[in-house]
Amino acid sequence: MVVFYHARAAIAGWAGPDAIALFAYGYLAVDLFFMLSGFVMWLNYGPKLRAAGLAGAPDFWWRRFARIWPLHAAVLLALIGFVVVLLATGRDTSGYPLGELPLHLLLAQNWGFTDALSWNHPAWSISAEIGAYALFPLLVLALRWESLPRPALWALVALFALALWATFTAFGAQSLGEEITRLGLVRCVLQFAIGMALANLWRLGGTGWAPGVVGVVLLGVWSGTGWGETLLVPLGFAGLLLALALSAGPLARVLGSRPLEWLGDVSYATYLIHFPLFVLAKIALADEGARVGSLGFALYAAVLLGLSHFAYTRLEKPAQRVLRRWGPGRSHGAVPAE
Repeated sequence: MVVFYHARAAIAGWAGPDAIALFAYGYLAVDLFFMLSGFVMWLNYGPKLRAAGLAGAPDFWWRRFARIWPLHAAVLLALIGFVVVLLATGRDTSGYPLGELPLHLLLAQNWGFTDALSWNHPAWSISAEIGAYALFPLLVLALRWESLPRPALWALVALFALALWATFTAFGAQSLGEEITRLGLVRCVLQFAIGMALANLWRLGGTGWAPGVVGVVLLGVWSGTGWGETLLVPLGFAGLLLALALSAGPLARVLGSRPLEWLGDVSYATYLIHFPLFVLAKIALADEGARVGSLGFALYAAVLLGLSHFAYTRLEKPAQRVLRRWGPGRSHGAVPAE
């Protein structure tokens, strides 16, 4: 959805108005990712950090750095080469401010230091994720999440969602996609915290499809009225995520199939690579109206998936293994969840 969101203007000539209208909401997939990230981080690291306390935080932080940074750095290096070509040919480089490059290298570009997205635009959410990772050990130790009863956990979900809505409302933002450089970090952290609460609800089990039904209703109200995106969409996603996580039926088997598992494996590479690759695709394939035809887009998608697989298998995983050997924990156990 994020790929189609960024490509929607260029493919409007053949994708159809209904599809383009749907793709215009592709930015919301990032909000589901933030929530899912908090869910997965709790399941993989919450109990370990509870047992180790803050002494376990450096190992957690290093593991996340080893997972996130190498591919990000590789994409930035490729973009630096692209900028050199732009400068050599007298092209515009305003979208790649050299003064902000250190922030991007440190993944701090979306911590309130900049006014606009630049370089690899989608990496703003990775910068926000780093902020959530920094806070995660403190969030784990702030509450005994695993001891909270179900009503208290649902109350936390509602509280975090209301805090998100109140923050966006205070800034005059009606959409989760607005004010990314100012609100992206809080958008991530609060939905990450919702994911942590959902992981503990999942651990308790037994809710069936009720949360999913409520989630669909909330998303339907938002879709039908256009009101309350910053409140109803996070709550709707929360209900759907928990229902799907608890499901063990045919839908769960489809979502756990090998092709979709592979797409999940390579999704981080797809996310980081798709935007700069589409810039190149438009240079090579777009017509005078900046439109890319269906065959050209199919070629772009094939190259994107091929590069994603290569980056995952030949860069991400090897770099992660090497860096983990140098980390504070120096653990050689199973590679943590993606």
